[in-house]
Amino acid sequence: MKYYIADCHFSDDKARQMDKRPFESVDQMNEVMIERWNETVKKNRDKVYIIGDFCVGRAEETMEILSKLKGKKYLITGNHDMKFLHDKKLDKEIFQWIKPYAEIRDNNRKVVLSHYPIICYNGQYHGNMTYMLYGHVHNTRDYENVKRFVRESRETVYGEEGNHLSCNMINCFADFLDYRPGTLEQWIGLG
Repeated sequence: MKYYIADCHFSDDKARQMDKRPFESVDQMNEVMIERWNETVKKNRDKVYIIGDFCVGRAEETMEILSKLKGKKYLITGNHDMKFLHDKKLDKEIFQWIKPYAEIRDNNRKVVLSHYPIICYNGQYHGNMTYMLYGHVHNTRDYENVKRFVRESRETVYGEEGNHLSCNMINCFADFLDYRPGTLEQWIGLG
């Protein structure tokens, strides 16, 4: 099974407050998110694509959190991941890979992964066979702008055949699935 999640912001008290997360402390937030992750993901066989901003802690703290999380972890780098990624104490082998961008397959569909929303992504004109999964914008005005772009793109007629652009952009913000990684189908269902 493949799962996706963005903007966990483990150990980030500013994000806890900014996003109005329902946790009394950052320690409680970390504990609950680890618990919900492990209720969802099976230990060895499942893959979790972290679409940036995993943790703001240093290497030791980040590795401690990662060691408690089930599944094989793949990291798409976000702007808040640099602190632990540049720390020489980080064992990068804890991830299957670390990339700023990736294209993978999930149930015969192409999935484009980037921490930042890409409004013109590879495969966008291929109907419902390509999905652009992103994070970064949380549930902010920037996210409202992205949603407006998606809506307007889907309403616009392209070409002589009168086709509409599918524009399958999905914000995998952790808060949207109750701080759990979700399958592609679950994320599509939220749209």
